[in-house]
Amino acid sequence: MAHTPEMERSPETLPANHGVPDMDAPTIVILRGALVSGWQDFKAAPVFGLLAALACILAGWMMVGVTYASGHTFWLILMVFGFPLAAPFAAFGTYEVSRRRAAGQRVSVGAVLRVMWGERNRQLPWLCAIIIVVLLFWFFLGHMIFALFLGLAPMTNISSSLTVFLTPDGVMMLGMGTVVGAGFALLLFSMCVIGLPLLLDREVDYVTAMLTSIQTVMAHPWVMLPWAIFVAGVCLLGLLPGFLGLLIVLPWLGHASWHVYAALLDRTSRP
Repeated sequence: MAHTPEMERSPETLPANHGVPDMDAPTIVILRGALVSGWQDFKAAPVFGLLAALACILAGWMMVGVTYASGHTFWLILMVFGFPLAAPFAAFGTYEVSRRRAAGQRVSVGAVLRVMWGERNRQLPWLCAIIIVVLLFWFFLGHMIFALFLGLAPMTNISSSLTVFLTPDGVMMLGMGTVVGAGFALLLFSMCVIGLPLLLDREVDYVTAMLTSIQTVMAHPWVMLPWAIFVAGVCLLGLLPGFLGLLIVLPWLGHASWHVYAALLDRTSRP
């Protein structure tokens, strides 16, 4: 028998289910219930969510330091609007916490970290790579949009003056950047809202997980799009003050995201 990476993993880290499950239709009631259940999970097992949020805060502070040291303070805007794109991946560990609590399994930082470490041999790294590529592409396009509208402006250092954004070119830049950024955010949300928890819960490939997630969003836009706007808005609010709001926002939304996925599982597809 051929030796595979999965054979090196403990049974605890292996999903018991295979294949793509059937998904029920999302509703506003499901989303509200997910927020309530997510908050309960956060209160019951806050340690891992706080650690993940703290790591994101430290990363944010480091990026702020780099942008100011390099003098490219416009990158701060790209980073702020780009963070909601990466938030689902940052909260991946909270999915496992919520999954364990729902299954009545022991919840500990060590157990969750073992599962996350075990994901290195599965499909998650491929989806993470796609997220990183999309983020880098957003930074590239954002910089190009800035250069297109304000590249020749005499004052482009936002740490010195914000008046440049009140000019006609500045308003046009903010408008186009918002539209482009929203497009990237919707793309990654569509790929990850079901795709990430599906990869944790089932033995499926990352392409199938992404397509399943996108199909779910496209089939129910009037429910999933408000959810996307809510998540992005709360993530942006969580960046204040000084990224510290993420200590609450990131774990809460992470747990809630798992409960959205779990609630959408068709009853015949549940273990």
